[in-house]
Amino acid sequence: MKTIDDLDVAGRRVFVRADLNVPLDGDTITDDGRIRAVAPTIAKLAEAGAKVVVASHLGRPKGAPDPAFSLAPVARRLGEIIGRPVAFATDTVGDSAKATVAALGDGEVTLLENLRFNAGETSKDDAERGAFADRLAELADLYVGDGFGAVHRKHASVYDLPARLPHAAGGLIAAEVEVLKKLTEDVRRPYAVVLGGAKVSDKLGVIDHLLEKADRILIGGGMAYTFLKAQGHEVGISLLQEDQIPAVTEYLRRAEERGVEFVLPVDVLVAPEFPDLKTKAPANPRTVPADAIPADQQGLDIGPETRKLYAEKLADAATVFWNGPMGVFEHPDYADGTKAVAQALLDSPAFTVVGGGDSAAAVRILGFDESAYGHISTGGGASLEYLEGKTLPGLAALED
Repeated sequence: MKTIDDLDVAGRRVFVRADLNVPLDGDTITDDGRIRAVAPTIAKLAEAGAKVVVASHLGRPKGAPDPAFSLAPVARRLGEIIGRPVAFATDTVGDSAKATVAALGDGEVTLLENLRFNAGETSKDDAERGAFADRLAELADLYVGDGFGAVHRKHASVYDLPARLPHAAGGLIAAEVEVLKKLTEDVRRPYAVVLGGAKVSDKLGVIDHLLEKADRILIGGGMAYTFLKAQGHEVGISLLQEDQIPAVTEYLRRAEERGVEFVLPVDVLVAPEFPDLKTKAPANPRTVPADAIPADQQGLDIGPETRKLYAEKLADAATVFWNGPMGVFEHPDYADGTKAVAQALLDSPAFTVVGGGDSAAAVRILGFDESAYGHISTGGGASLEYLEGKTLPGLAALED
């Protein structure tokens, strides 16, 4: 896989596929981590004299313009971070994009409007997707893929466009791949994996693959209750995927057979209803044993004994991968489990990887020092699919 150091970019239009899919509250960016992650690549290209054309998706618009998903606030923030003006094109391949790109001087940067305002970006029809990629290709001379959070998608700007232009990986993708290889190829042991989040179905593939790789798997978040149910425990009105119980039961059996330590919560915080995340009103949870959740209560975070247990299980690890919060961390009454895991990673001498998505957001929202971790990924779904052993379209497109 070539990198931007292999390209002669001076005076040339360089299309950078970034992942600037940041959370917005109106026009306010509430977490700019993904912008900061790709900023060094954009700045490096501009400093080398490239005419930098940045493109990204944001949210899930329905293939047509939607002001709620405009990248205009991102253009302003990107300019602040890289310390140079960022022109904004109000469309992606239309008159504004063509005029804005044509006006670029050497070392200047523009951001195109949301790629997903065009149905061709995400189309499953190869011809429709290819036609959109052709129009994007008219805007550039070279392609740099640096949107790691999108490389698991077979989208026009990720998969089809690199085939139409000389291409290379940006610094962010190169760094992400290097880190993920440390989790799959030459792993330092003990290798501990912490998985959380809402649904066990989102993690089935990675659990299946990690049973061949990991020494220890710790489970938290909403997905933990399907595991507890599989062990025959009452989980009350907690989040539960009953259709996944057979798969979970098989994973527990395989883990025991292979000597992989599977660690589940021993206590949980429960309440009769989900907390109000807008007002953050006190929820008044109580702690109960994980095998004694009342029928009218739901589990919303791991309890204090589980926090201690998980910290102990991570203390002697040499490699740790964490994906998914331990509870509803957005509410202060249910943030302690996620905080405990984040702190345990900091306290561990291990090479630590925070696997993107809500875990990365939690690290920032809860006030931890990002630089203290070995690596914080920008792509939760992409990281998981890589660990599953899948071929990621966006990486495959950069490899030839």
